[in-house]
Amino acid sequence: MIKKTKLLISALCSFMLMSQAVMADDTLDVESTAERLRVVMIDPDQAQLEALTASDLSYGHSSGKVDTQEVFVGNLMSGASNFVILNASEQTIKVVGDTAIVRHILTGETHSKGKEPARVSLKALQIWKKQGNDWKLLARQAVTLN
Repeated sequence: MIKKTKLLISALCSFMLMSQAVMADDTLDVESTAERLRVVMIDPDQAQLEALTASDLSYGHSSGKVDTQEVFVGNLMSGASNFVILNASEQTIKVVGDTAIVRHILTGETHSKGKEPARVSLKALQIWKKQGNDWKLLARQAVTLN
């Protein structure tokens, strides 16, 4: 009985350690993927933007406007959205199963078509969903930084 209990406890501890290692790996994967999206938003590439975002993306702007994946990618490719500088700071990542919650402060500079150059300073929430082996941006919402 004692041997079985020790084996059970040992197996449970091993499982918990492996679970923590997988979550740490997922956190690093999400961090890396979010960084790739930030970079490709400055120097847009349609294939990469589509690969990093879910087909049913809901991309919310601080103005309240919400874009689909098609509109989000199209605006970056056409220059309707043009980020010259884009920095994320104070980032936190929480992985819950196959979903990740990313929060950060986003600052930068835009030179979008038909608009005056502008500075942005926002708080952003991103929801990433694991699809197969890849993390895809499923939803994003930004609010003006006070």
